Amino acid sequence: MSETALTSIERLEKLLRTDRRYPQEAYNFVYEALDWTLRQVRGEASAVDVHVSGTELLDGIRRYALVKFGPLGAAVFAGWGITRTDDWGEIVFNLIDYDLMGKQESDRKEDFRAAYDIPRAFDVDLDIDYDDAKDRWKVSYRQRRGRLARSACN
Repeated sequence: MSETALTSIERLEKLLRTDRRYPQEAYNFVYEALDWTLRQVRGEASAVDVHVSGTELLDGIRRYALVKFGPLGAAVFAGWGITRTDDWGEIVFNLIDYDLMGKQESDRKEDFRAAYDIPRAFDVDLDIDYDDAKDRWKVSYRQRRGRLARSACN
C-alpha cells in the first residue's frame, strides 16, 4: 500500500507506532486546540484553509488547556510527556511530516522553542463570578505572577 493511499487514521496509527514519545491524546488535543484557536482568532465562520502561526497555536494550546483542564493543565501535559513548548513543536511537525496537518513556508519548528514555561503558564488565580443575566456561574483564570514569561529552558 503506498503512502498516498493511507487514510488519515492509518497515517496517525503509523506515526504513533514510529514515534512513541507522545500518546494519541496529545495529538488529538492539538487538533482540538487548533480548532478552538481558529475560532478565537478568526471567528466562527473561519475558512478551512486559514492558517495560524506557531506562536498563535501555542497561545491557543495554553488558553484552551485552561478552559478544558484549568490549573491542572501542566499536570495533564506532563502525563502526556509534554514538559516544554518544544514538545508541542515536535507533535505539530510530526503531524506535518505524516501529512496530517498543513504547513506554510514560514513555519519552523523553532517557533515552538522555549516559548513559555508550562508549569508557570498554569500558575493561575481562579475568578468565580455569578452572571445574573444568564443565571449561571462564570469561571475564569488570571495569570498569578503577571505577564507570562518566555521559558528559561532551551
